[in-house]
Amino acid sequence: MHTRGFTIIELVITLAIVGLMATAAMPLAQLVAKREKEAQLRTALRDIRSAIDAYKVASDTGHIPKELGASGYPPDLKSLYAGVEDAASEKKAMLYFLRRLPRDPFFPDGTVPPEQSWGLRSYASPPDDPQPGDDVYDIYSLDKGVGLNEVHYHDW
Repeated sequence: MHTRGFTIIELVITLAIVGLMATAAMPLAQLVAKREKEAQLRTALRDIRSAIDAYKVASDTGHIPKELGASGYPPDLKSLYAGVEDAASEKKAMLYFLRRLPRDPFFPDGTVPPEQSWGLRSYASPPDDPQPGDDVYDIYSLDKGVGLNEVHYHDW
C-alpha cells in the first residue's frame, strides 16, 4: 500500500518560493498605494483651487460682498462648503463652492478636521514662503515627502 502526500522538503521549498514571491511583490504594492494617494492629492488640490477661484469670481461679480481693499478670496476654507449668502439674490440664496472639503491624503492624523490638514497661503504672502493671512489664495500639502515625479508634495 502506497501512501500519497508531500515530503517535508517539498513543503519547505514551496513555502520558500511563496515567501520570496511575496517579498518581491511588496515594493510593487507600496508603489501602487503611493500612486493612488498622489492621484487623490492631485484631485483634492484641483477641486479646492477651482472652488477658491469660483469664490473669487463670485466676489468680483458682486455676489459676495467685499470690503474696500480686500482681495475677494475666501476668508477660510470653511466658506467654500458652508456657503455664503448671495448678495445679488433677492431670495438671499446661498452659494456653495464645494460639497465637502477633501482632506490631504498624506496628512498623518485622520482625526484632524480637513481644514487643518492643508497649508494655507494668503494673497499677500510671497509664493516662495507661503503664510496664512486674512484670506485663502492657495493651498498646499504639509507633507515633506517627494512624489513619484520627484517634486515635493509641498510644491504641487
